[in-house]
Amino acid sequence: MSEQSKTVAIVGAGIVGVSTAIWLQRAGHKVVLIDRAGPAEGTSYGNGGVLASASVVPVTGPGLLLKAPEMLLSANQPLFLKWGYLPRLLPWLVKYLGHANAKDATRAAAALTPIVGDSLADHQALSDGTGAEKWVVPSDYLYIYKDRAHFEGDAFGWALRAANGFEWEELEGEAFKQYDPNFGPDLQFATCLKNHGRISDPGQYVKDLAEHVEREGGQFIKADIADFAQENGKVTGVQIKGGEVIPCDAVVVATGVWSGPLAKKLGLSVPLEAERGYHIEFWNPSFMPRAPVMVASGKFVATPMEGRLRLAGVVEFGGLDAPASEAPLELLRKNARMAFPGLTWSEETDWMGHRPATADSIPVIGEVPGLSGAYTGFGHHHIGLTGGPKTGRILAQLISGQQPNIDVSVYSPARYALAGR
Repeated sequence: MSEQSKTVAIVGAGIVGVSTAIWLQRAGHKVVLIDRAGPAEGTSYGNGGVLASASVVPVTGPGLLLKAPEMLLSANQPLFLKWGYLPRLLPWLVKYLGHANAKDATRAAAALTPIVGDSLADHQALSDGTGAEKWVVPSDYLYIYKDRAHFEGDAFGWALRAANGFEWEELEGEAFKQYDPNFGPDLQFATCLKNHGRISDPGQYVKDLAEHVEREGGQFIKADIADFAQENGKVTGVQIKGGEVIPCDAVVVATGVWSGPLAKKLGLSVPLEAERGYHIEFWNPSFMPRAPVMVASGKFVATPMEGRLRLAGVVEFGGLDAPASEAPLELLRKNARMAFPGLTWSEETDWMGHRPATADSIPVIGEVPGLSGAYTGFGHHHIGLTGGPKTGRILAQLISGQQPNIDVSVYSPARYALAGR
């Protein structure tokens, strides 16, 4: 229990916001969850569902500058751009590509590992006693390649994983087929990582966690946030659009890619962009892979879920307002036919959502400088589900005046503080 119970307003009811609420309640605080749509109505609903602890290698590795143009011009590559959005994207893109080097990628991987490296245990601890624990399934996690040479082409990323303590088993040829015979003949090599997991229904999982928050006395408000009330350098409330102010002792901004404008009201200018991600679900499939997998050639994840197989991946830059594109979905279908040539299903559904991408690939977690009681927890790119529970626990500790057992300075919002704050 903390020395002093606080009332904390958490803006955003995805996995980060709900995790923060649960850990705050366990520390003796009162929480108010505020979301414009409801729990798990955004990226926390549509993610890949993998507790991908080893996914610490940022996209911005060395060589990206040379690869990106070719990827954008090929319909068979998992990177898409709505070209009319390029002028708005360019300032962020310049910063993002500025980190496409070995030094910055190494720094990002080291920063991400403490947030996601124990994801299965973090989710088990978070969900214990909530009624949501049934959705957390321990499993292996496989990265699948065409052959050993294809795998060795990813040597930089695997060296980063090894440097951060990850270990894996290599499955080649017949050994891979014995592990899981369901994959097509073009895929002959896999790395198998233990102590990972999957969420068998991500949307329902987060909804069940949010219901637990309410059962424990937390309040949920469906509303848009207009501003934050401040007095003498301290947050005193959250202003709902329409005028009502909800009093609080602290506020957490955890609204994913929509966090940028709210963070600006707190004195931060975060280079944040929407990575538009897609998923397709095959309902009642004729078979399931043994474990969730990342198929490296298509950069997509296939995850067994309740009643369906979810394929998630592809990156598209096009902002928050444009409708979904057909080309990324067609690429997912094509890659599915390659990976699972014998698969049949009864129904197909699809989805598009927005991952919050910071320019340096490191989430923004911590107290806002110069404004007591203001905290942020966003910017996890494609590993928000994986890192949500640890992020929530860190924020609850900071709000309670406790020191987390990791160095949190690398995530600090201070790196984006506006001049004069």
